[in-house]
Amino acid sequence: MLIIFVAAILLLMFAILLKILFYFSIGLLVVSSIVIVFAYCSLYYTLTEKELFIFYLWGKKPVVSIPISDIASVERTYKIYNAPACSMKRLHIRLTKGHKWNPVGPAWYFHPFISPVREQEFLEMLKAFNPEIEIRVNDKKAWYRFWDWDI
Repeated sequence: MLIIFVAAILLLMFAILLKILFYFSIGLLVVSSIVIVFAYCSLYYTLTEKELFIFYLWGKKPVVSIPISDIASVERTYKIYNAPACSMKRLHIRLTKGHKWNPVGPAWYFHPFISPVREQEFLEMLKAFNPEIEIRVNDKKAWYRFWDWDI
């Protein structure tokens, strides 16, 4: 009889623990989703005649600044890297050899991937500021593009 009583108490404690863990995991999922959505939706770029700046909404100071003269080429990529790009249709900015700049953050800033909203305008402005930049961006169809949607 004592064994049944102890087993019932343990089972009740286990059920309470599962309920607490369930609510904790749901709360953690909601909070992390909000943080991720806010981080990627608050990302923006500013292009001037001399530099490309990458900002987050909560910062007045750019996270990264890349001199336009140090950009060697821009090409299309759909690679999944940790990068400041809000979509899978990204532009990979390749820098010139010996480029020295001071990134503030993780290693993805050394190979910037961006996804500007008005991509064609961005590329035209970039080319106008530095005609030596090689632009290799095409929108050819491929197996990873579903019904011409860009992810």
